[in-house]
Amino acid sequence: MKPLVISAGTAISALGLGVAPTHTALRQRQSGLVRCNFSGGTQGYMGRVAGVEAHRLPEHLQQFDCRNNRLADMALNTDGFYHAVAQARAYYGPTRIAVIMGTSTSGILNSEIAYAMRDREQDTMPPGFDQQHKQDLFSLPTYVAAALGLEGPCLTVSNACASSSHAFLDAWHWIEAGVCDAAIVGGADSLCGMTLHGFGALGLVDEQPTRPCDADRHGISIGEAAGFALLERPGARMVQQNTGYQAMLLGCAASSDGHHMSAPDPEGRGAIAAMRQALVRAGLDASDVGYVNLHGTGSLANDAMEDKAVHSVFGGATPCSSTKGWTGHTLGASGSLEAMICGISLQHGFIPGGLNITHIDPSFQARVVTDNVDAPVKHVVSNAFGFGGTNCSLVFGAAQ
Repeated sequence: MKPLVISAGTAISALGLGVAPTHTALRQRQSGLVRCNFSGGTQGYMGRVAGVEAHRLPEHLQQFDCRNNRLADMALNTDGFYHAVAQARAYYGPTRIAVIMGTSTSGILNSEIAYAMRDREQDTMPPGFDQQHKQDLFSLPTYVAAALGLEGPCLTVSNACASSSHAFLDAWHWIEAGVCDAAIVGGADSLCGMTLHGFGALGLVDEQPTRPCDADRHGISIGEAAGFALLERPGARMVQQNTGYQAMLLGCAASSDGHHMSAPDPEGRGAIAAMRQALVRAGLDASDVGYVNLHGTGSLANDAMEDKAVHSVFGGATPCSSTKGWTGHTLGASGSLEAMICGISLQHGFIPGGLNITHIDPSFQARVVTDNVDAPVKHVVSNAFGFGGTNCSLVFGAAQ
């Protein structure tokens, strides 16, 4: 495939707002997870973004006000991303930049609050409840486009935990097909009762901070995040100032194994297919990759499957780790958040070792690193494997 450049990128999570605090937290091995106390949830730990409650959307966009869109707006105003898009808009025109967003729950927290206030006799939602601008899955890209002054095609991708990784893949297809000249890709997922209680009901929440790849892992910690990247053709325009992180999108691929609604194929066949096809599209061999950012949720089944898949593709020499011990599992936003972490790895020659690991699962064959490593990294692979067998792998390279 023809590579694309991430000319500007950013993300926010429990680690902080943008590249610098995220890089610092990774370096200092400071987790953002805290004991869960959100929306009646008390099980386990969570990754909560500071300042969301106090954040206000622009006055002319108040109809979109919900936690998820506040999270997105905070990210748009981080690392100079808004101004980077304004420069691209001036060059391409507002109709030639697409917006492709991944989310799994959108603003469902607002619906939860409204449902608790419903008229129980009539079984109706409160007057003024606005599902379209707050909870609808299309609310996120509609808001992002409006906030950035863009009028190009918009798309929501809701493929569970692979949603915002799929946004990169869809953007590549659209740019290659001439649907747009550039694309704002990314996603946002915010804390809500459905995910906190839902994953708890599935028995997938660890009472302690999540510990992906550990022999004694017991599940996930839910987090929230928002992340964005400006994708365009290399050399299409002169970028006035680099903001946030930069990288090259060299390859991307997806697969659907359809093994089970809430459990991965234990043989990892879909994951293997996504990684191999992404490498083929990037024109790289597995040995060219210096780091694999694992999906690594901390669940018994996911981590075991991913180890088998990664070992099948990369063998036992390529360093790999999950960064969800820092951020929690940010669901549909995880691909966009971890794209930034991959960008940090490429720009700073840095591999984050997995957090909260006491003993690596003795059955694992891939090379899981538990300590931070300083080493030149030219190419990284980022995995996202969601419920329902939806798999996506991205290959990033250092910015040219």
